Amino acid sequence: MSLHIIAAPNAFKGSLQAAEVAEAIAVGVRRVDPGAECRSIPLADGGDGTVRAFLAALGGTAVARKVTGPLGEKVEATFAVLPDGETAVIEMAAASGLVLVPAERRDPLRATTRGTGELIRAAIDLGCRKIIVGIGGSATVDGGAGLAQALGARLLDPDGRELPPGGASLARLDRIETGDLARTVTGVEFTVASDVDNPLCGPNGAAAVFGPQKGATPEMVAILDRALAHYGQVLARDLGRDVSERPGAGAAGGLGAGLMTFLGARLTPGIDLLLDLVRFRDQLAWADLVFTGEGRVDGQTLRGKGPYGVARAAAEAGRPTVVLAGSVGPGAEGLEAVGRTVVLPVVTGPMSLEQAMGEAAALITAAAERVARLFIMGRTTR
Repeated sequence: MSLHIIAAPNAFKGSLQAAEVAEAIAVGVRRVDPGAECRSIPLADGGDGTVRAFLAALGGTAVARKVTGPLGEKVEATFAVLPDGETAVIEMAAASGLVLVPAERRDPLRATTRGTGELIRAAIDLGCRKIIVGIGGSATVDGGAGLAQALGARLLDPDGRELPPGGASLARLDRIETGDLARTVTGVEFTVASDVDNPLCGPNGAAAVFGPQKGATPEMVAILDRALAHYGQVLARDLGRDVSERPGAGAAGGLGAGLMTFLGARLTPGIDLLLDLVRFRDQLAWADLVFTGEGRVDGQTLRGKGPYGVARAAAEAGRPTVVLAGSVGPGAEGLEAVGRTVVLPVVTGPMSLEQAMGEAAALITAAAERVARLFIMGRTTR
């Protein structure tokens, strides 16, 4: 009897998109079992590739718009309108992401989420009333202030002037007026896909934990943390929602806090959201074996990333899972404690990073072939 395989990987960043990883897995399995049935479910957990993953899994239409980039220049960003015509999937990284800013130009003091707000407004203008926002991969630490301004909120300094872009300016925030924003988003339901549970401020907050990867020096981290703390106080006073300590408030440089406060958004692990939408758990009864994976598997994977969500769901259904990894770091062993899960590096010998990334498809195919061969051997020798 031919194998029934589910291939549900994340992207291998810098090498392959999630759909390409799933195809490489299917090729490897079919080398051993030409009649194998392989269902491809490309995944993302809120960061880069989220829009592609939703379109690949569910279909829909890609919509491109010119919006404000992290440092104020115009960029072209794409979002998805799903087949129901009323649900949009927006990836903040497409408009406000770190990938849009060369390393030498990174400036978290003035980077803005305005472009993400412009994408939300574009989706609303198209008639979407359910909006999913993936918030991984940001270049910003502005607490979602730019997003709110793009949607009609006014963030004013003590002289009544609009705050300039960036998180540093939040230190001068005096009051918030939300009249136009309230009219824009009335009747729209917002869900945030995130794999981060950090609070807004403090040693585990947006500036301290994520600021350095966005170019923040220790001095900048201190400036941004103080500014975000003041921002959180004004949000609580003027909007009546104190979310500073809520898990996920610090996601994407505090965008989590902004989305919860300005838009009443519900935060949920991105992988759980996608698995629910594609009815992943319903498909597990059909499968003999589940493949997942991503470029690096380590302790962070257990914080809600795609492979962890897949392994957890498969364990609940009693299905074995193989996690293919470009590299394996500390903490990866925790994933193998989830049901019948094995973490398997795809690189089997000495190889440069450049070579491994360039040969990722072939390495993944070879790893999937080895797994399928062993799985069939185990099944026939019981």
